[in-house]
Amino acid sequence: MAEKKAAKKATAKKATATEYTGLTEEERAAMKNRTQELKAEARRGKGAKVDEEGALLEKLAEMDEADRVMGERIHEIVKAAAPTLTPKLWYGMPAYAKNGKIIVFYQPAAKFKARYATLGFNDDAKLDDGAMWPTAFALMELTAADEARIAELVKKAAG
Repeated sequence: MAEKKAAKKATAKKATATEYTGLTEEERAAMKNRTQELKAEARRGKGAKVDEEGALLEKLAEMDEADRVMGERIHEIVKAAAPTLTPKLWYGMPAYAKNGKIIVFYQPAAKFKARYATLGFNDDAKLDDGAMWPTAFALMELTAADEARIAELVKKAAG
């Protein structure tokens, strides 16, 4: 009988060790950022003026140099290509919204300890191209051609 209990405990420990353990530390931090953003929006109320762009620029300033330089350049490109988009933070990342819905976002490499940054588009972006099209792009650096492509995508996404 004692042998059966010991075997059952060993099996339970083995199963626990391989089970999903939840969100990573970085994912929890992103969720915490989003919760804080939503609470701040609720406290402000509708129609209240707030410096969303200032908050975005502050977040960019906190990033490591490579992510910051790329993020600042993307910010300039988005503002020039689609001046109607509203800069804001989304899960602690720079993002740009149309009618309150996030259209495009910049995910710095350090955010989730990735080897590259990401420029992403949500489903409200008007990027439809047939039955399949990309909604996220890996960024290692920005060339003049990359910047032109980003401007074109953002313009199209903003509708």
